[in-house]
Amino acid sequence: MVRTELLRFDGAVERDPAIDEWMKDHEGELGDIARHWFDVMRSCGDEARELLHDGCPVACLGDAAFGYVNVFTSHVNVGFFQGAALPDPSRLLQGAGKFMRHVKLRPGTITNSGALNELIAAAYADVKSHVEQG
Repeated sequence: MVRTELLRFDGAVERDPAIDEWMKDHEGELGDIARHWFDVMRSCGDEARELLHDGCPVACLGDAAFGYVNVFTSHVNVGFFQGAALPDPSRLLQGAGKFMRHVKLRPGTITNSGALNELIAAAYADVKSHVEQG
């Protein structure tokens, strides 16, 4: 597994109004998909925080980023900053970067929701264990 230093952001808060505005700007099917999966990230734990970074919602554990969503013309990416280190038995993750991976979701296409929920939980747990180990 590949591991890098965690990506950390100043300014992550419990609920960022800028993300609510971003969601309002991304209505329709793609926005609904992004909203659903970001809500899953928001509900990972009491230490979940968020901020808008590079134009998309980012979920953090404290100040350590673990996931994001972004809307494109015909799909939504649900991404993971340490995605290369995550177990992915359902082979949902895409990307060839050294660390980051994403799951591409399209309206009208069946999503393996259970596997994606597991990836989000694993990303949160992975960052949490890294933060707790110092």
